[in-house]
Amino acid sequence: MQKTVKDKIPVTVLTGFLGAGKTTLLNYILRENHGMKIAVIENEFGEIGIDGDLVIGSTEEIFEMTNGCVCCVAEARDDLLRVIRQLLDRPDRLDHIIIETSGLADPYPVAQTFFLDDPIRDETNLDGVIALVDAKHILQHLDDADVDALDNQAVDQIVCADRIVINKVDIAAEAEIAEVTRRVKKLNETAEIVRSSFAQIDLGKILGLAAFDRNRTMAAEIDLDGGHDHVHHPAPWDRDASHSHDASVSSVGIELQGHMDPAAMTRWLDEIRHSDTADLFRMKGIFSVKGDDYCYVLHGVHGEIEFRPNHPWADEPRCNKMIVIGRNLDRNTLTQNLKKCLAAA
Repeated sequence: MQKTVKDKIPVTVLTGFLGAGKTTLLNYILRENHGMKIAVIENEFGEIGIDGDLVIGSTEEIFEMTNGCVCCVAEARDDLLRVIRQLLDRPDRLDHIIIETSGLADPYPVAQTFFLDDPIRDETNLDGVIALVDAKHILQHLDDADVDALDNQAVDQIVCADRIVINKVDIAAEAEIAEVTRRVKKLNETAEIVRSSFAQIDLGKILGLAAFDRNRTMAAEIDLDGGHDHVHHPAPWDRDASHSHDASVSSVGIELQGHMDPAAMTRWLDEIRHSDTADLFRMKGIFSVKGDDYCYVLHGVHGEIEFRPNHPWADEPRCNKMIVIGRNLDRNTLTQNLKKCLAAA
């Protein structure tokens, strides 16, 4: 007997360009008292996994995938299928699955998984694609001249979305927010747009959308060729999944033993803030600071960088891990500069 939508496990694909606030939103979802059992699958663009360490205070299961971008690496897509099947085989049923894509991922191939793979299609229902947009920095990525001849992931993510969250409105001027809203609507006329600060939003606006079932119904009822002059974007089950990344964009992962000197870290990050950060898309990390029982986290988007205590280490093994994502990165210089911030033994 074929399962109805209500019998299937809803799946949300969470997308958004680097630094839009996806991990912050995950933390918010997992900490809320919603009573749901949620599994999170994370796909990172980088050599080492950090996002799983940045999602804290939850008992939900978190699966990290760092073996390539799921939108364009076959091994990563196979890994995604394996993890989903593993979740479906468990005896205790999940209430929801959330897939957080890499900030450089095209979400279409992820969405296609739930239409093209029969066993998964029979057990899950794609609830919707949620795109987070950084109100302060998204325009420079939408207008990035260096990716004109390639796929612009920032555009793809907005075009694919069923619901768009314009985040970080607390640090953007109203004129900036208005222009971002105008540009987003031009790319995606049908998605509802909501605003947020610190990725805090009514969960009813992003979970339980059943968006793809509504989209299919609308597509069947509306003549998409009937005299409209705006562009209709292909549905995920119809779109060509071929995809390429800007080869000049890479990630540098650094892991160090020991403890960090907070004063040295502050000086180095100040130097970065006052330099040209146009090609510095994202920094994130966790650090052990000498003489402090708290785990420190680093979040950076271009020149907006914060380094702060986050939670007690407790029984966790202390470590120092950092990922930097950007264009034309110098691995050796980044590694040496971070090593200079180590505290004396």
